[in-house]
Amino acid sequence: MKEQLKNLQETATKIICSASSIDELEALRIQYLGKKGELTAILKQMGKLSAEERPQMGQLANQLRSSLEKLLEEKNEELSKALLEMKLQEESVDVTIPGKKVAIGHKHPMYNVLDQIKDIFIGMGFDILDDQEIEFSDYNFTKLNTPDGHPAREWSDTFYLTEDSSILLRTQTSNMQIRAMEEKELPIRILAPGRVYRKDEVDATHSPMFHQIEGMVIDKGVTMGDLKATLNLVVQQIYGEGTVTRFRPHHFPFTEPSCEMDIQCHKCGGKGCPTCKGEGWIEILGAGMVHPEVLKNGGIDPDVYSGWAFGMGLERLALGEYKINDLRLIFENDVRFLEQF
Repeated sequence: MKEQLKNLQETATKIICSASSIDELEALRIQYLGKKGELTAILKQMGKLSAEERPQMGQLANQLRSSLEKLLEEKNEELSKALLEMKLQEESVDVTIPGKKVAIGHKHPMYNVLDQIKDIFIGMGFDILDDQEIEFSDYNFTKLNTPDGHPAREWSDTFYLTEDSSILLRTQTSNMQIRAMEEKELPIRILAPGRVYRKDEVDATHSPMFHQIEGMVIDKGVTMGDLKATLNLVVQQIYGEGTVTRFRPHHFPFTEPSCEMDIQCHKCGGKGCPTCKGEGWIEILGAGMVHPEVLKNGGIDPDVYSGWAFGMGLERLALGEYKINDLRLIFENDVRFLEQF
């Protein structure tokens, strides 16, 4: 038995020292020192020894176990250090290599147009207002002279949030006109851009969610001529001198008289195409003189003050600015489209 322990020590020491991986080292530990290992198999022969030999063999066996455990520990530490060193070499960073270029985005074309419009109106002394998209019907309709029973207030046209139709997703940013009248001192010059919601079918020029820009001026002696001159100036600055416009009579409950403003189609030059639905013109806004009842609802005396207001679709302005033929491209977030701007 003594000879077996000696042979085991020599063989195990040689093989452990030559191990090349931590997994291999663990397999050797089980092979030599495990419950079913070679050392255990030798110790099972202790019963054949005399009473005098057992203590001696037991001591030799314990020494062998301690020796192999220490050797396994040292070899494990050696292999771990070698593995760490290899990983450090493989994962090292060469700080002299130029870094990867970070792709920086840019503003959406629609917001480029919005910033341009804001700059134009700020230059004319307008304040930029922003407010909630969830609004009371009183501010979205009633105080704007749109009474109950008006088609615009139908459930088929508006996204209501309450059963009694008192709260809704605003259908226009005209709600800011009444709030400005109630909160600001006269004279008033405001521009109110923001998201609005209507149950429109999606096509080349319509969307159930879109952006609108409302503008309003209230002062003494304000006329329809001031409105037309201002809007023509704005369009000329956006689309360039020589842009062809037209004003058509219309009806809005919150303005009187009312009109719509068109620009000649940027796609076909007025000849007629799918973008302008064959008409040669694209409507960009509705406008008019603020209705006396709306002034009264805002706490302003219509016998002393007058005003004009307009509302335009931001997406349609972007279509004209960048010669885009389909509004849906604005919302689809296709990088191939957006990278062009």
